[in-house]
Amino acid sequence: MSCTTILVGKLATNDGSTIVARTEDTPNGTFGVKKLVVVQPKDQPRRYTSIGSGLTVELPDDPLRYMCVPNADPADGVWAEAGINAANVSMSATETITSNARVLGADPLVCYQPAVGTEGEPGYEKSVPGGLGEEDFVTVVLPYIHSAREGVRRLGDLIAEYGTSEMNGIAFGDAEEVWYMETIGGHHWIARRVPDECYVAQPNRQGIDRMDLRDALGPQKDFMCSDDLPEWMHANQLGVTSSDLLESIHGIPVVFNPRTAFTSWTWLDSIYNNPRAWSIINAFNPYNDDAVPEAIEDMLQPWCMKPELRLSVLDVNRALSSTYEGTPYNPYGNKGTESERHRYRPIGINRTAECSILQIRGQAPKAVQGVQWLSYGSGPFACCLALFAGVSKVPAYLNTDAGTVSTAQLYWAERLIAAMADCEYFENLEDISRCRQLVMSRGYEHLHKADAIAGRPETDESELTAVLEKFNQQLADYTQQQVNQLLADVLHKRSLHMKNAFGASDA
Repeated sequence: MSCTTILVGKLATNDGSTIVARTEDTPNGTFGVKKLVVVQPKDQPRRYTSIGSGLTVELPDDPLRYMCVPNADPADGVWAEAGINAANVSMSATETITSNARVLGADPLVCYQPAVGTEGEPGYEKSVPGGLGEEDFVTVVLPYIHSAREGVRRLGDLIAEYGTSEMNGIAFGDAEEVWYMETIGGHHWIARRVPDECYVAQPNRQGIDRMDLRDALGPQKDFMCSDDLPEWMHANQLGVTSSDLLESIHGIPVVFNPRTAFTSWTWLDSIYNNPRAWSIINAFNPYNDDAVPEAIEDMLQPWCMKPELRLSVLDVNRALSSTYEGTPYNPYGNKGTESERHRYRPIGINRTAECSILQIRGQAPKAVQGVQWLSYGSGPFACCLALFAGVSKVPAYLNTDAGTVSTAQLYWAERLIAAMADCEYFENLEDISRCRQLVMSRGYEHLHKADAIAGRPETDESELTAVLEKFNQQLADYTQQQVNQLLADVLHKRSLHMKNAFGASDA
């Protein structure tokens, strides 16, 4: 999946919350249909089989309830992607990342191997299951963890045992910490805690640019990794930093840059990945030297930075909807040449299936800490809804029928608006911006009201669940009203510009 991730530590946000956010972008030419669900413990499988890899995994018998955004059509697998569980732990999986031949030769990906020949005949070879991947990660991890670092450890153990079929970045958050984990080859991984005062801008490349092996193999305050990482790196000549004058473990410097050792460093990174990181840095640190235009293709852009102002969900949503506004690279702009306006892949792209901004509000009462801000479809055109995760059901407006295009479902309504409004972007911009602001404002209003209700001593758990479900339903109803009006406005403007229009009439 060609996605973009933003992670924010608790001291870098305006309200002390942690944020794990990602656009789920489908491959070129495809448009993934998504829905929002709550998975109850009784509905969580105890034996899970991956559709794509054929791997079967036995799961624990004590899952937590969790909210997630799976595929509307389960034929190709669950692809739960992003969610928050009942312990107020968030998980986003995954950010597809890059690697190089040295890494993949040292620890090949564990890919499904189809059967060869016909069973019962000479030369027949049965199929071989592959490892775990994006299709599976949320389902086999999120219901069983009670902290962000516990999520890293569980997924790391699963990858070591079963392997993985792809290179991916996975993020976990709780009220105190945000961790980002990257798979390295088929069975290895690294992880780094996002500094509390920092944010991370992560496109489709291997991103972590610092690893402290002493910490990762010891107290694990800020780093974690596969138990045999330095031995494996040394045995396969994966260390690229001269260690003659540096303290090392098995010949690997105690502190090194994983990006130089593990990633691809190709021209595609320069035009497809790095500009998106630059766009986020440019938004959150506009006066920083790393955000100057000359750095837009630079592979050395930092993995994490302190923002110039504390960030909110609003800022993250804007950044994940970016089309390089104000630069020559904006496909809707009038700066630069036609070639420049389509030189770089924007964050807010046409094939975004959904965007989840997972907020764990540590300053709020525990029952209302987890909020999944959800939007469907292309970011510049989509509304972002604040949905409480501590519920047992979700509004029907957010539960999509994959086979039927209907304005009665938010996913399809947003897709229709984007496809029509794209042609007259600036003519529709005011209406789109108004709708987006109204929906997000109502979401913030619900957060304040829910905090007040949850803070009352007399409010019991069952009552609060009903209140949160009511807030979610009210927001869905309000969004439907606003989106329907926006759809009508966009339809009117698009109809005026049909090719068979004519100025004279007999009215």
